[in-house]
Amino acid sequence: MRGFYTAQEGHLVNALPPVDITGGVATDRFSMKNFSHATIVISIGASAAAPTSIILKAADAATSGTETAIGFSYFAELTAAGDTLGAKTTVAATGITSVTANDNTMYVIELDDAELPDGSPWVEVEIAAPASAILCSVVVVLSGARYASDQSATA
Repeated sequence: MRGFYTAQEGHLVNALPPVDITGGVATDRFSMKNFSHATIVISIGASAAAPTSIILKAADAATSGTETAIGFSYFAELTAAGDTLGAKTTVAATGITSVTANDNTMYVIELDDAELPDGSPWVEVEIAAPASAILCSVVVVLSGARYASDQSATA
Protein backbone atom coordinates (compact mmCIF):
# COMPACT_ATOMS: atom_id res chain seq x y z
CA MET A 1 0.00 0.00 0.00
CA ARG A 2 1.29 3.43 -0.94
CA GLY A 3 1.12 6.46 1.32
CA PHE A 4 -0.37 9.86 0.54
CA TYR A 5 2.10 12.73 0.06
CA THR A 6 -0.04 15.65 1.17
CA ALA A 7 2.37 18.33 -0.07
CA GLN A 8 2.39 16.87 -3.60
CA GLU A 9 -0.91 15.03 -4.05
CA GLY A 10 -3.04 17.36 -1.97
CA HIS A 11 -2.89 20.74 -0.34
CA LEU A 12 -2.71 21.98 3.25
CA VAL A 13 -4.57 25.10 4.34
CA ASN A 14 -3.90 26.69 7.73
CA ALA A 15 -7.43 28.14 7.84
CA LEU A 16 -7.18 29.24 11.48
CA PRO A 17 -3.77 29.26 13.20
CA PRO A 18 -4.03 28.49 16.95
CA VAL A 19 -5.84 31.41 18.55
CA ASP A 20 -8.24 32.34 21.34
CA ILE A 21 -11.71 32.32 19.74
CA THR A 22 -13.48 34.22 22.55
CA GLY A 23 -16.76 35.51 21.11
CA GLY A 24 -16.51 33.32 17.98
CA VAL A 25 -14.58 33.30 14.73
CA ALA A 26 -14.82 32.50 11.02
CA THR A 27 -11.83 30.86 9.36
CA ASP A 28 -10.13 32.01 6.20
CA ARG A 29 -11.98 30.65 3.19
CA PHE A 30 -10.43 27.98 1.01
CA SER A 31 -11.44 26.92 -2.49
CA MET A 32 -12.37 23.40 -3.53
CA LYS A 33 -12.39 24.41 -7.21
CA ASN A 34 -9.38 22.21 -7.97
CA PHE A 35 -9.98 19.48 -5.36
CA SER A 36 -12.68 16.86 -4.90
CA HIS A 37 -12.42 16.39 -1.12
CA ALA A 38 -11.61 18.35 2.03
CA THR A 39 -10.77 16.96 5.46
CA ILE A 40 -11.25 19.79 7.96
CA VAL A 41 -9.59 19.25 11.35
CA ILE A 42 -10.84 21.51 14.15
CA SER A 43 -8.66 21.19 17.23
CA ILE A 44 -9.75 22.67 20.54
CA GLY A 45 -7.06 22.98 23.22
CA ALA A 46 -7.67 24.65 26.56
CA SER A 47 -11.33 25.57 26.87
CA ALA A 48 -13.00 27.62 29.61
CA ALA A 49 -16.40 26.90 28.02
CA ALA A 50 -17.89 25.04 25.08
CA PRO A 51 -18.24 26.69 21.70
CA THR A 52 -21.97 26.94 20.97
CA SER A 53 -21.80 25.71 17.36
CA ILE A 54 -19.59 24.76 14.44
CA ILE A 55 -21.13 25.67 11.09
CA LEU A 56 -19.82 25.04 7.58
CA LYS A 57 -20.56 27.64 4.92
CA ALA A 58 -20.15 27.53 1.15
CA ALA A 59 -19.56 30.83 -0.65
CA ASP A 60 -19.38 32.08 -4.22
CA ALA A 61 -16.35 34.33 -3.62
CA ALA A 62 -13.07 34.38 -1.69
CA THR A 63 -14.38 37.29 0.40
CA SER A 64 -17.88 38.70 0.82
CA GLY A 65 -20.31 37.27 -1.73
CA THR A 66 -23.20 34.95 -0.97
CA GLU A 67 -22.75 32.41 1.83
CA THR A 68 -24.89 29.31 2.38
CA ALA A 69 -24.76 27.15 5.50
CA ILE A 70 -24.55 23.47 4.48
CA GLY A 71 -24.99 20.13 6.20
CA PHE A 72 -21.99 17.86 6.61
CA SER A 73 -20.60 14.70 8.20
CA TYR A 74 -18.02 14.66 10.95
CA PHE A 75 -16.16 12.45 13.41
CA ALA A 76 -15.39 13.65 16.95
CA GLU A 77 -12.44 12.85 19.21
CA LEU A 78 -13.68 13.56 22.72
CA THR A 79 -11.51 11.19 24.77
CA ALA A 80 -8.23 11.59 26.62
CA ALA A 81 -6.57 9.23 24.11
CA GLY A 82 -6.36 11.98 21.51
CA ASP A 83 -6.66 9.71 18.48
CA THR A 84 -9.92 7.80 18.89
CA LEU A 85 -12.45 9.22 16.47
CA GLY A 86 -16.07 8.35 17.19
CA ALA A 87 -18.69 7.21 14.73
CA LYS A 88 -19.65 9.26 11.70
CA THR A 89 -22.34 11.82 12.51
CA THR A 90 -24.30 13.80 9.93
CA VAL A 91 -25.76 17.21 10.74
CA ALA A 92 -28.02 19.66 8.94
CA ALA A 93 -27.02 23.20 7.95
CA THR A 94 -27.36 24.21 11.61
CA GLY A 95 -24.04 22.40 12.18
CA ILE A 96 -22.67 20.86 15.35
CA THR A 97 -24.63 22.33 18.25
CA SER A 98 -23.49 20.02 21.04
CA VAL A 99 -19.80 20.95 21.18
CA THR A 100 -17.94 19.73 24.25
CA ALA A 101 -16.18 21.99 26.74
CA ASN A 102 -13.48 19.36 27.31
CA ASP A 103 -9.87 20.30 26.63
CA ASN A 104 -7.86 18.71 23.82
CA THR A 105 -10.71 17.58 21.59
CA MET A 106 -11.01 17.38 17.84
CA TYR A 107 -13.74 17.44 15.20
CA VAL A 108 -12.94 16.07 11.73
CA ILE A 109 -15.31 17.16 8.96
CA GLU A 110 -15.25 15.22 5.68
CA LEU A 111 -16.59 17.18 2.70
CA ASP A 112 -16.87 16.24 -0.98
CA ASP A 113 -17.10 18.94 -3.64
CA ALA A 114 -20.42 17.45 -4.79
CA GLU A 115 -21.92 18.57 -1.45
CA LEU A 116 -21.35 22.24 -2.29
CA PRO A 117 -24.05 24.33 -3.98
CA ASP A 118 -23.40 25.03 -7.68
CA GLY A 119 -21.19 28.08 -8.13
CA SER A 120 -19.99 28.11 -4.51
CA PRO A 121 -16.54 26.47 -4.35
CA TRP A 122 -15.31 28.53 -1.37
CA VAL A 123 -15.70 27.09 2.14
CA GLU A 124 -15.30 28.54 5.63
CA VAL A 125 -15.84 27.23 9.12
CA GLU A 126 -17.73 29.45 11.54
CA ILE A 127 -17.34 28.69 15.24
CA ALA A 128 -19.73 30.47 17.58
CA ALA A 129 -18.36 30.81 21.09
CA PRO A 130 -19.21 32.56 24.35
CA ALA A 131 -17.08 35.27 25.90
CA SER A 132 -14.76 32.67 27.46
CA ALA A 133 -11.20 31.75 26.56
CA ILE A 134 -11.13 28.87 24.06
CA LEU A 135 -7.96 27.98 22.17
CA CYS A 136 -8.65 26.56 18.72
CA SER A 137 -7.07 25.87 15.33
CA VAL A 138 -8.41 24.67 11.98
CA VAL A 139 -6.31 22.87 9.38
CA VAL A 140 -7.70 21.67 6.05
CA VAL A 141 -6.29 18.82 3.96
CA LEU A 142 -7.50 19.08 0.36
CA SER A 143 -7.23 15.92 -1.73
CA GLY A 144 -8.32 14.59 -5.10
CA ALA A 145 -6.44 17.29 -6.96
CA ARG A 146 -7.69 17.95 -10.47
CA TYR A 147 -4.25 19.23 -11.48
CA ALA A 148 -1.62 17.60 -9.24
CA SER A 149 1.95 18.82 -9.45
CA ASP A 150 5.15 18.81 -7.45
CA GLN A 151 3.96 21.92 -5.59
CA SER A 152 0.31 22.77 -5.12
CA ALA A 153 -1.09 26.18 -5.97
CA THR A 154 -2.89 28.34 -3.42
CA ALA A 155 -6.42 27.35 -2.50
